Amino acid sequence: MTSPRLDQPREIRRTLVPRPHYDPESFGQVSERIARFLGTARFIVYMTVFIAVWGAWNALAPPSLRWDPYPFIFLTLILSLQASYAAPLILLAQNRQDDRDRVQYEQDRARNERSIADTEYLTREIAGLRLALNEVATRDFVRSELQALIKELDNRDPRP
Repeated sequence: MTSPRLDQPREIRRTLVPRPHYDPESFGQVSERIARFLGTARFIVYMTVFIAVWGAWNALAPPSLRWDPYPFIFLTLILSLQASYAAPLILLAQNRQDDRDRVQYEQDRARNERSIADTEYLTREIAGLRLALNEVATRDFVRSELQALIKELDNRDPRP
């Protein structure tokens, strides 16, 4: 029997119990929405009101109507459960944002490289035009040459 190669994917294993399938993109979008909500002042206000009502009810209500007496163990359990789900959702949302940022940085880098290449091309073209213009006679040069020629013709002796 040969050992499996690391450069090739493994064969798909058949399992007796099928794995649940979920769409990672839609799950990521939901996690981003939850993470955005968890990072708002609205969530903090809602959570504060919820805890205050919970504590007030279980401290001030008649003993027969209280469901979580003073140490509030059930409230602690609920808050721990909420935190244990919130942390991975926030991390997933951060990873998706990092991926988007990485793509944006790569696009910006490619755009900057194209801009630099275009600028270098235009610089070379302008330098070429300057060199070509130095070899072309300017209007002032032609005028001065014509004026010198006219003076020379005026100063010339009319006799053949």
